[in-house]
Amino acid sequence: MSNSQNPNYDGSSFLIDITTTVNYTISTAKKRWRFAYTAIYSRRVMLALAKEVISKRNTNTHPYSKLFQTQSTGSGSTLDIIEPLIPQHGTNNHYSLVPDVDKARLASMVKDKNLEAFVEFGRVEGVANILGTIPAKGISGSDDDVATRRELFGSNTYQRPPPKVFLSFVVEAFNDTTILILLVCAGLSLGFGIKEHGPGEGWYEGGSIFVAVFLVVVVTALSNFRQERQFDKLSKISNNIKVEVVRNGRPQQISIFEVLVGDVVSLKIGDQIPADGLFLSGHSLQVDESSMTGESDHVEIEPSNSPFLLSGAKVVDGFAQMLVTSVGTNTAWGEMMSSISRDTKERTPLQARLDKLTSSIGKVGLAVAFLVLIVLLIRYFTGNSEDDKGNQEFQGSKTDVNDVFNAVVRIVAAAVTIVVVAIPEGLPLAVTLTLAYSMKRMMADQAMVRKLSACETMGSATVICTDKTGTLTLNQMRVTKFWLGLENGMENFSNAMAPNVLELFHQGVGLNTTGSIYKPSSESEPEISGSPTEKAILLWAVSDLGMDMDELKRTHEVLHVETFNSEKKRSGVAIRKETNNTVHVHWKGAAEIILAMCSNYIDYNGIEKSLDEDRSKLEKIIQGMAASSLRCIAFAYMHISEDNDYNDKEKVHQILRKDGLTLLGIVGLKDPCRSDVKKAVETCKLAGVSIKMITGDNIFTAKAIAAECGILDLDGHVNAGEVVEGVEFRNYTEEERMEKVEKIRVMARSSPLDKLLMVQCLKKKGHVVAVTGDGTNDAPALKEADIGLSMGIQGTEVAKESSDIVILDDNFNSVATVLRWGRCVYNNIQKFIQFQLTVNVAALVINFIAAVSSGDVPLTTVQLLWVNLIMDTLGALALATERPTKELMEKRPVGRTEPLITSIMWRNLLAQALYQIAVLLVLQFKGKSIFNVNGKVKDTLIFNTFVLCQVFNEFNSRSMEKLNVFQGIHKNHLFLGIVGITLVLQVLMVELLRKFADTERLTWEQWGICIVIAAVSWPIAWITKLVPVSDRTFFSHHVKWVKLWVFKIKHLF
Repeated sequence: MSNSQNPNYDGSSFLIDITTTVNYTISTAKKRWRFAYTAIYSRRVMLALAKEVISKRNTNTHPYSKLFQTQSTGSGSTLDIIEPLIPQHGTNNHYSLVPDVDKARLASMVKDKNLEAFVEFGRVEGVANILGTIPAKGISGSDDDVATRRELFGSNTYQRPPPKVFLSFVVEAFNDTTILILLVCAGLSLGFGIKEHGPGEGWYEGGSIFVAVFLVVVVTALSNFRQERQFDKLSKISNNIKVEVVRNGRPQQISIFEVLVGDVVSLKIGDQIPADGLFLSGHSLQVDESSMTGESDHVEIEPSNSPFLLSGAKVVDGFAQMLVTSVGTNTAWGEMMSSISRDTKERTPLQARLDKLTSSIGKVGLAVAFLVLIVLLIRYFTGNSEDDKGNQEFQGSKTDVNDVFNAVVRIVAAAVTIVVVAIPEGLPLAVTLTLAYSMKRMMADQAMVRKLSACETMGSATVICTDKTGTLTLNQMRVTKFWLGLENGMENFSNAMAPNVLELFHQGVGLNTTGSIYKPSSESEPEISGSPTEKAILLWAVSDLGMDMDELKRTHEVLHVETFNSEKKRSGVAIRKETNNTVHVHWKGAAEIILAMCSNYIDYNGIEKSLDEDRSKLEKIIQGMAASSLRCIAFAYMHISEDNDYNDKEKVHQILRKDGLTLLGIVGLKDPCRSDVKKAVETCKLAGVSIKMITGDNIFTAKAIAAECGILDLDGHVNAGEVVEGVEFRNYTEEERMEKVEKIRVMARSSPLDKLLMVQCLKKKGHVVAVTGDGTNDAPALKEADIGLSMGIQGTEVAKESSDIVILDDNFNSVATVLRWGRCVYNNIQKFIQFQLTVNVAALVINFIAAVSSGDVPLTTVQLLWVNLIMDTLGALALATERPTKELMEKRPVGRTEPLITSIMWRNLLAQALYQIAVLLVLQFKGKSIFNVNGKVKDTLIFNTFVLCQVFNEFNSRSMEKLNVFQGIHKNHLFLGIVGITLVLQVLMVELLRKFADTERLTWEQWGICIVIAAVSWPIAWITKLVPVSDRTFFSHHVKWVKLWVFKIKHLF
């Protein structure tokens, strides 16, 4: 180390040079004295040279002059400066950390990609030395070491912008158009009320609207506030990435927040770089820095000219180890993220549609209110309206101006009441509550929602394209078959391999891998890290073939690497053996692809044989293994010339030959299906959702697994076009793809491009497509799909960022659960829309007819606000928290074009609204005579009956089609609690808050009458649900006819 950093003053080499000149024939005692003398002399030499080092610091000519902060040049500090430059090989075998390193310069070196500073620091070796890191072993990782590094360099966290306070959500809520209209109405009503009835009682209506507005604003703000907090929690979970580091020689997984300066981090394709740092070792590393720089071109990382790795960038190819040089806010990513707050104003498609619906209803309300205003004004000024005593109100010039003004005020107040009843205040709140509740419950069911829109869109999914490994299977690979040539290695393992064959296997497995093996002691079990496939092969090589990975790495040099990806389905490596300089190329990958690259194969005795005659036999062996649901991996090698220039990138393709190889052997890895996956697949099929398995495995393995999971028939019968290979699908014409894509159930040997093509075709066919993916190359398909589902365990950070929902346990059963929750969200919102519109239609019609016919409205502003706000808010909460039911998964998918308000909803809605309108109009015009009561009691009966109708209709809304609406109600304690609270509040409104609500006390008999009238809504709902309706949109079969008549009418005029 020190030699590369300061060749002029290398104490350690000086020591070695002197000691090696000692005469080896002298006695042991003389040797000891000579060694002691040499050590003392070397120490003095180093002390003498210190003065020169310190003096040159001031002129910035020494290589380390810029690394340390200014400090005293006294003799006491000399050793403090010099000794950290020499590796301290103590008991823990770690370099000591230099405490006064210039952290700002170290951080800016990487951020600014400053090669000059990089050289001044002594390149990556010098930086590792200064940071107390041994490249092969990392930092010590002891509690003291961790605490010291955290204190010196900070933690890998950044200060997020403070979350918005509750008051800011209140201000945002006031910006709503509905709220502004209500505020104008409240002001008018308050002014007119005080003018007509005086300040004592005149404030009731206007004041109640203000109170209602306040409640709407507070409830909306509180809901948004809680949603923001929920997003913050989810953000912390999604940002808590697991990172593989090496500490004290042991590879281990830690949280990204625990990464420290000096850590050695392992990187592979798809990883997010956790902090700023330098390239330490690795091959073919390319990163995507577009999130930082905006440049879409991938950056190739290499040790000399481009060693800088920026936090937040993504690894797109190769693998490497990096040395962390700065963390947290000292990185460019940390600086940027600490100034960015998460946007929680995301509007889902359903919310946008509901906003339009609310706006349309509001416009209808304004139109009706304006019509009522005109009609009432005409009635008044034409002398057709009477006062309470039956006298004509307007008598021309005889009428007092003050009376005219009061009458106009009353008419305007009636119009305002119409506006209030028309605006469905509870609708946006219902959606927010439903989405927030479902997100929370889905998290408990192992699904983390990253985008709100996914909650509802998943309910419309018609096709799920799923991976195999880890999703349908357990992702617990074990080598269960091994063929060496034409012999079954597992059965004839007693036949020992020839030493040269065993050595080739050790090279092919141990050096052509992204996994690692750590063995704390010779007696302990090896700790193997890497992908499930790599771990299984390494475990087999260590336990069955006796491979020693550390010895392999000591005796071999890796010259070039071609990394594995899902397109090539193979990886290659060129290695040189140190003892005899022989160079071999080793390939590993999908068995049929590797076999196609081979011309020969090797047997147990190490004899190479031609594949010409035996190729078909080996192909049958691979097919037999694949038909047993095994993943087949083959190994091949070739001896090449030692004279090649391995640094010449243009000749690399010649070095890693892809033909004329010798087949070493084939292993079969078993990955059992998940126990509950078959049931989940059947559930999705019953729900009308098509399941398509897209895998990189060969066609025989894919068929076997698909049959085992229930995607294909268990008898193995496959119809034409149901199973295809990626290359076949890719080579179809656009017309052929569109024709055949519906039939495909399994696509084997597929690339990410094939998955993307399938998603695009299915979307063009009108399907709502959900896609599962875990790899970096799955990102395009995940983004293209309507719902991208990434895997939480095996998924790369690139895949997770491209997805809408993260399946935390990588289980297909959780995908089916997400589908169930998606349908539940959509269904709950539809239930509430039906409930809300029933209230609005009934109240609007009643007040309109009453206002136009008698000039008065039976339901006051306060009463309507109570119904609209308290009832609907509580109703939203009750209906939004309904859990998914089995019936939801027995319906066909909603699809992309299904209307929000279906024919079934219109049927239920109109039946209940017409009943309520009929009953309340009878009470309005005949209530006095029927019940022999005065006008005040009659109006109270109308109000009480109307509210109780909504309470009973809330039960009807639990299911839009099922007759038994009470099923499972005892489990929904929240629903029952809300109904109870509503009834208690209604009693308070009628019996205690009489002045405020403009009500009169009712007798027990009158209460009983109201309850009986309201309870009739139950049998009406049962009868209504027996009426069959078309699946098409309400009036949809008349749309063309209506458009035609509109067109003709336009042309007539």
